[in-house]
Amino acid sequence: MNEQQFKDRTKKLAVQIIQLVEELPNRKAADVIGRQLLRSGTSVAANYRAACRGKSTADVIAKLCIVEEESDETLYWMEILVESKLIRPDQVQGVMQETSEILAMTVASIKTLKGRQ
Repeated sequence: MNEQQFKDRTKKLAVQIIQLVEELPNRKAADVIGRQLLRSGTSVAANYRAACRGKSTADVIAKLCIVEEESDETLYWMEILVESKLIRPDQVQGVMQETSEILAMTVASIKTLKGRQ
């Protein structure tokens, strides 16, 4: 997968997260968790774009580490939504799968770049 394809994929994830948050029930807990999910889920694409403009290998790695953290946090908030029964598992299954794949590819990229240093 090339850089542009990964940018598109992370942006698509951000849009899916926005749509998911808009579908959450109108409850206080869902609002608080939804805001956290919205921040982390949209941050994945923004930080990947920043990594693509990194000034050095170390800079790219640092920015990809943020993508890793935000992807993992995004998964966490979706798990919380499911476990607290604010949303059904089938409503987030595809988004969780995509987030997991993005996380795995990011971790692999970080390992590759660290190996080159």
